Amino acid sequence: MHKFFIPVALLFFILRLSAQVANEPVYLSTLESLSQRKTPEWYSDAKFGIFIHWGLYSVPAWATPTITPDKVTDWKAFYKSNPYAEWYLNSLWIKGSPTQAHHEKVYGRSYDYYNFKDTLLQKSAKWNADSWTDLFAKIGARYVVFTTKHMDGFTMYPSNIPNPFMPNGKINSPRDFTGELCQSVRAKGMKFGVYYSGGLDQTFNQSPITNLWPDLFESMPKSVAYTAYADCQAHELIHRYKPDIFWNDVNYPKNGDLLGIFSELFNLNPQAVINDRWNQYPEMYNFTTPEYSVFKTIQIKKWETCRGMGYSFGYNQVEDDRQLISSGDLINLLIDIVSKNGNLLLNIGPKADGTIPENQLKRLTDLGEWLAVNGEGIYGTHPWTSASAKLEDSTEVRFTQKNNDLYVFLPGQPKSKIITIPLCKIGPYSKAVLFGNKVVTLKVKPVNDGVEIILPENLDFKFAGMIKITNVL
Repeated sequence: MHKFFIPVALLFFILRLSAQVANEPVYLSTLESLSQRKTPEWYSDAKFGIFIHWGLYSVPAWATPTITPDKVTDWKAFYKSNPYAEWYLNSLWIKGSPTQAHHEKVYGRSYDYYNFKDTLLQKSAKWNADSWTDLFAKIGARYVVFTTKHMDGFTMYPSNIPNPFMPNGKINSPRDFTGELCQSVRAKGMKFGVYYSGGLDQTFNQSPITNLWPDLFESMPKSVAYTAYADCQAHELIHRYKPDIFWNDVNYPKNGDLLGIFSELFNLNPQAVINDRWNQYPEMYNFTTPEYSVFKTIQIKKWETCRGMGYSFGYNQVEDDRQLISSGDLINLLIDIVSKNGNLLLNIGPKADGTIPENQLKRLTDLGEWLAVNGEGIYGTHPWTSASAKLEDSTEVRFTQKNNDLYVFLPGQPKSKIITIPLCKIGPYSKAVLFGNKVVTLKVKPVNDGVEIILPENLDFKFAGMIKITNVL
C-alpha cells in the first residue's frame, strides 16, 4: 500500500485555492486571522430562535420553582433549591436539598441518575424531529439551538470520544437526536446550532456546586484529560453537524484548543457564529448572552437574551402558569429586545417522550400568530435613534427601523385615539398604517415635536399593536 504525504505549504495552498473558488476566506488558528471576522448578517436579521433543553433530566423533570436567576440575592439558597430542572443531578448531590428528598422518595436513595437513559430512549422511541421543526418554522423561528451535552456529561448523540471515568454506553445516546434534528431544521430553512457545556462536566468532577462563588468556578474540570476530552468533542460536533451556531456554556478549559476549534468551525461553515461564554478571546465573540435579563439601552454589540418560558430550561413538571411568562409579556419581551439590537433565544423544555407541554405550546402559538402579522417590523430590522419613548398618556412605545420605514409598537391601547410619536420627522410622501387582521391606513401629520396619528375606533389590543410609518426623515 502506497502512502502519500502532502507538504504543509501545499496543503495550505489547496485550502486557499478552494476558499477562493467558493469566495470564502481561509481562517488560520491565530488571533490575527480569526479577529478579522464580522458577525454574519443572517444572525443579526434573525431576531428569534428556539433553545431546546432535552436530556436525562427530562425523565425526573423535577425542581423547586423558586426564583429566576436575575432576581437572586442568596446564591447558596438558590443552588440548594435550584429551579433549573436540567441541574437535577447537581441538586441531587446537595445534602438536604428538596431534589434529594424527592429522588429518594420516588426512585430510592441508591437509584443511579444515569439509569434515566433507558427511560429516555424508551419514551422517545416515537419522537420525530419534524414534529418540532414544523412548529418552529410555522411560528417564525429563524434558528434552533439544541443541547448536545449539559453539565451531567450525557451526550444527545453517539459520541465516539472515550470518557476516562465512565463507559460511553452509559453517558452517550446510541440514537443521534442531534443529527436527526439538525437535518430536519435545515430542511425547513432554519439555521442549526449546538449547545455544549464546555466548562462543567460532572463525569469529571462529582462535587456538587453549592454557591456561585467560588464553587461554580472551582467545579470546572481543569485536568489535561478533560481538556483533551472537551476539545475532541468540540471538533466532533463541528465535523458531524457543521453548526451555524456554537453555543458554549460556563467557560471553557483555559488550555483548550480554542483557536483551532474556531478556525475549524469557520472554515467548514463560514457563516457560523459563536457566543461569549468561552471566557477567552472576547474579540471573536459574535454576541453576548444575558440570561433572563434585558439591556436597558441600545447595544452596539449584538446580543441575545436566553430564557425559559418558566423558571427552568429543562421540563419541570412542578411548574404551571404561575411561573410561565404570559403570551402578552412574551411578545412585549421580543419587541423590547429587538428594539435594542438583540435576539431572543426562547427555550422549550420537552417531556421525556419529546412532546412539548401544552402551556408552552400555547405561548409559542400565540407568539407565532403575532409574528405572522407583525414580523415585518421584527425580522431584518435595526434599532432606531431611540429604542423607546413615552406618549402623552405615559404609554411606553418601542421602535425598530428598516431602511426608511419606522415601526412603532404599542404594548396596549392608548387612552386617547390621537397619539403623538416624539422625535419622528416625516416627509410629504410618508404614510402610516396599522397592522392587524387587515392593514388600516391612518391619518398622520407632522407636529412640532414629532408626528400625530389618529387611531381607529374599537382597536383589538389583545397583544401589542404595530404601526408602520414610511419614508421617515
